[in-house]
Amino acid sequence: MKRIVWLAGSLALVAIGAAAFIGSGAYNIAADEPHWPMTERVLETVRDRSIETRMAGIDVPDLDGETLVRAGAGNYDAMCAECHLEPGDDSTELSAGLYPAPPNLGRDGIDDPAEAFWVIKHGIKMTGMPAWGKSMDDGSIWGMVAFLRQLPGMTESRYDELVESSEGHTHGSSETQVHADDEHHEHDD
Repeated sequence: MKRIVWLAGSLALVAIGAAAFIGSGAYNIAADEPHWPMTERVLETVRDRSIETRMAGIDVPDLDGETLVRAGAGNYDAMCAECHLEPGDDSTELSAGLYPAPPNLGRDGIDDPAEAFWVIKHGIKMTGMPAWGKSMDDGSIWGMVAFLRQLPGMTESRYDELVESSEGHTHGSSETQVHADDEHHEHDD
């Protein structure tokens, strides 16, 4: 019984301390002030594990079709390039002011198409990454993923060519969508 009382008292003290810390405003949330190292590690771990857990049910379709890549180029240019950059860019006015800094997809691309699909569709809280799945269909999101696979190492002229030959900013076109009946879609959110 003493152990339970001690544990309850300890938890109450931690809760009171946390409430006092939060209420004090001591933690600086300004985007131009980095997180404390421990806070950054915790947030990165939470983010990475959350995405890994939720992307498990995603089947990656064939992403090599030129039409799909071209559609993705138009959407990337309109919706993503300002933060995630074009080939040859090191930063933009917007990307320089974001914290955490968005990945430079123009240089680094993506590692896992399923992960990229999930992040584009659902966004990431407290990062500036919106949930594009609220306004885009899955086929359009897969187009962006197809484009992102080819983006690293792409020349500026190839980027411009793909964007120019795309339909621009679109959120769904039957010729560029990956159809759900092709068995290549996200099964679970």
